[in-house]
Amino acid sequence: MKSTALGIACVLLFGFLQASIQGQEIEPRRWSHLPIGSHFLGGAYAYTTGEIFLDPVLRIENAEFEVHSTALKFIQSFEVFGKSARIDVWQSYQSGEWSGSLNGVPAGISRDGWNDTNLRFAVNLFGAPPLRGKEFQEYRAKAKNETVIGAGLGIQLPTGEYFEEKLINLGNNRFNFRPQIGIVHGRGKWSTELTTAVYLFTDNNEFFNGNHLEQDPIYAADASLIYTFRPGLWISASAGYGYGGETDINGVPTDNVTSNLGYGLSVGVPLSRALGLKFNYIGTHTYANNGLNSDTISVGLSFMW
Repeated sequence: MKSTALGIACVLLFGFLQASIQGQEIEPRRWSHLPIGSHFLGGAYAYTTGEIFLDPVLRIENAEFEVHSTALKFIQSFEVFGKSARIDVWQSYQSGEWSGSLNGVPAGISRDGWNDTNLRFAVNLFGAPPLRGKEFQEYRAKAKNETVIGAGLGIQLPTGEYFEEKLINLGNNRFNFRPQIGIVHGRGKWSTELTTAVYLFTDNNEFFNGNHLEQDPIYAADASLIYTFRPGLWISASAGYGYGGETDINGVPTDNVTSNLGYGLSVGVPLSRALGLKFNYIGTHTYANNGLNSDTISVGLSFMW
């Protein structure tokens, strides 16, 4: 039974890696114009479930996973070189189970712990000028038609729970850099948002039992259509696609190229001038032989001061 569990864990590892870095980071309003000097603190809970699809030769069936996540996020807006900018920091804690059967024999594994810490720095290069207080409110009231172009860099730090002797970990034990370009065009209550990104990975020199893991870049793009009923009350529909990311173990390709479609629906609801709720659904669908389909629902509360 021990060898069976180990065999399925070896394969499920790659499904978990795809779930963690699938090339879709669908987040509408990530280029929003914020008043300079604002602080945002938010907390969220997310539930994710899905199926993992593997090569039939591996004789793995009914591979599934279920993950509960809680997260905290902090955002600080500021001015840099006469442009509006922001920095985001978020940290999550996860509890998950992965299960399946090998040759008809069931096996599974569970994990609880901290994920890798994520940072993101973004600056609006065109539009969305750096403004405070009353000036910001007056500008937003007049900006019926507006185009914003921004650039960002996301960084995933190797701070999550990781053990070399385990195949499935909540941390990745490597850095992930995500340069991004975003364009937002608003016209009245409607706005469209397009983001392109490249996911770049450093090597993991402490992969399972001393092996060496490398991963090719993932190229991704996502778009959102957003309708704002009034300040703080909005709804958006999003879609994204990611491709690439084949992994090599000790220089040997694993033939697990990512080809994933992501789609989502988000709703923002104001509770007061400082408090807001966000409800979110994100689904993923794989077009590769090895990949996963997943569904995530989440709810978050944010406070601004």
